[in-house]
Amino acid sequence: MKSRRLLLDAGNTRLKWAVVEHSTWLAQGSAVYSDLTALTQVIEQHDACYIASVVRTQHEEQITTLLASYSISPTWLTTESTFSDVSNAYLNSRQLGVDRWMGLIASRQRSHAATLVVSVGTAMTVDALSAEGEFLGGLIAPGIVLMQRALQQGTEKVAEVSGVCQTFPRTTADAVQSGIIAALCGAVQRQFEHLADVAGKPPRVILTGGDAETLLPFIDLQVELAPLLVLEGMERVTRESELK
Repeated sequence: MKSRRLLLDAGNTRLKWAVVEHSTWLAQGSAVYSDLTALTQVIEQHDACYIASVVRTQHEEQITTLLASYSISPTWLTTESTFSDVSNAYLNSRQLGVDRWMGLIASRQRSHAATLVVSVGTAMTVDALSAEGEFLGGLIAPGIVLMQRALQQGTEKVAEVSGVCQTFPRTTADAVQSGIIAALCGAVQRQFEHLADVAGKPPRVILTGGDAETLLPFIDLQVELAPLLVLEGMERVTRESELK
């Protein structure tokens, strides 16, 4: 069994990584796909590498080529129907994104309370995990940048200008940003209420993803910020795998 594990969370916009030895985190970081220099500084030849990918084939090939130069043949993680005491209620378990699955596993590792797992990236996902460890289902919505692009491309007078979220916006840029934040927070609040009804009490809320900190100040709930949630889940899954 190799003691060093290189974990790669291949998201739509950025590649995030962690280097773990046994249960100790040695390094972590992220980069855009156009410049993975920072990743090359932590790779060692023949590392045991595991990848959770939701990215396009072009970037998967880029990662594979980079790893091959270090004599590394990675293991591509997939979504399963169960892991430990976490169960997947998706009608087709493999349709659930592997990043969402790893986030659910990490959330269960943190607590056995009912939990709403919110990931704010290129898309926003809002996933409900019961106190019994069952993934009940979740929402997918465009993230902040995708919503901005949709408005810019679908309307004539929405320019590429950054706005500020306000209660009563008085410029178009502010109105766009405020509308996006309100829509995303509304989705979180709606699912929070649904899960609270099922659980019989307010669930925990875990917030992760590249735009998590942008949304955080506007969510009127007690929230736990977990920027490395997917990597935490990967660490748990790969540790169990290497022990078998």
